[in-house]
Amino acid sequence: MAGKLYVLDEPTSGLHPGDSERLLAILDRIVEDGNTVVNNEHDHDVIAAADWVIDLGPEGGKGGGRVVATGTPEQVAQAPGSHTGRYLAEHLALELPQG
Repeated sequence: MAGKLYVLDEPTSGLHPGDSERLLAILDRIVEDGNTVVNNEHDHDVIAAADWVIDLGPEGGKGGGRVVATGTPEQVAQAPGSHTGRYLAEHLALELPQG
């Protein structure tokens, strides 16, 4: 059934990498069926596979809570001031912007 919203919180925590790949394939099918998946995740493979990333921060706790960057994984990887972007750029092997 299409039109459902799935909200996940760190679904890959504790999973073997092979199981994480299987989970990503299932999430892709859920989206292809016309549903939406919102996923709170820190795993770089999962973030890199996302259609859209919302990076909150720049730090945790009192130093966070602001939108630092939004966009495709490649766009977030280029966002200055994004800790997620910096690690995502390394993961995607992209050049970081200067400045």
